Amino acid sequence: MIAEFEGDAEVGQKIGSIAQQTNPVLLLRFGAATHNAHRIHYDPEYARIEGLDSPVVMAQLQGALFFRAAALFAGEPVSVVSVGWRNRAPAYVGCELVVTGVVREISDGLITLDLEERAAGGTLCAVGEAVVIANMKPVC
Repeated sequence: MIAEFEGDAEVGQKIGSIAQQTNPVLLLRFGAATHNAHRIHYDPEYARIEGLDSPVVMAQLQGALFFRAAALFAGEPVSVVSVGWRNRAPAYVGCELVVTGVVREISDGLITLDLEERAAGGTLCAVGEAVVIANMKPVC
């Protein structure tokens, strides 16, 4: 499901959700593109040595999902002013990650979104916020 914007934004408005199924190939490609070859993302034995149950999704990929949710809400990527997030729990490779959000504030031509990312089973993996320009266009 993707977020869609219809009409004027209102405080408390849900932005919809986006989902991303993670898998080893996605992590390999994302790691290559971002020059992140840390073993906790692909080596199960090393991940266990580091105290994790299995390989984990990169924090940067989680941030990219927050950006994607904000851009879809705003109607275009150039409308995203900023994105920030804090990881709360590991997101394990193989899980589906779902980002949802709500409009927190509308001020001075900007909309602030509260965002959260959950894995299957409802585990809260990350929380964050994004700021987008208020002159949004509908997603077609």
